[in-house]
Amino acid sequence: MTTTLITGANKGIGFETARQLLALGHTVYVGARDPERGEKAAADLGARFVQLDVTDDASVRAALAKIDADEGKLDVLVNNAGILASESVDGPTALNAFDVNAVGVVRVTEAALPLLRKASSPVVVTVSSSLGSFGTVTDPERPEFGLPLALYSASKAAATMLTVQYAKTNPGIRFNAVEPGPTATDMTAAFGIGRPVAESAAVVVRFATIGADGPTGTLQDENGVLPW
Repeated sequence: MTTTLITGANKGIGFETARQLLALGHTVYVGARDPERGEKAAADLGARFVQLDVTDDASVRAALAKIDADEGKLDVLVNNAGILASESVDGPTALNAFDVNAVGVVRVTEAALPLLRKASSPVVVTVSSSLGSFGTVTDPERPEFGLPLALYSASKAAATMLTVQYAKTNPGIRFNAVEPGPTATDMTAAFGIGRPVAESAAVVVRFATIGADGPTGTLQDENGVLPW
């Protein structure tokens, strides 16, 4: 049985990714900060719930300890939890953006590595963004060029670099960062953009289910590798 942990999975892309992986036969742990919302999401999906706040070391350690006790391994980790941090550009907002979007990746990945190493073909997918790509945000032909989301972009650039560095230091695990595409979620509601969440989650699922010969250390969207 393939065991999968998805952070921030009580709604949006994380929730839909869980639904699609469950349909493929995975045992899915829905990681969520809020126990009530997380329990409900897991119940609606037929998944398992684990309380997980990516900004809290103790919470992360406890979540992975539970999965270890239940399963003894972790095959797939999806670092999905993220925030837009668009309310202002100041020190506290910047610290929060990086804590969730970048440092959270470190907390969860470091706690998960021992369990991932027990799996036969482990995979880590980090939901990043083309807004963290220098190649896209400096290209006037790309929509990212006109989106002034400084803290989100910078923290997602950090998440992508972490992905590349983890891939280099863990050759037995496939690490990839994914741009899932503009998606209609709570996060993007203010922009009035986005496609159905199922389409974007399918991109995440594709990278969560790559074989042993799949790519590692890349930032990709559904069309291939992004310049970054």
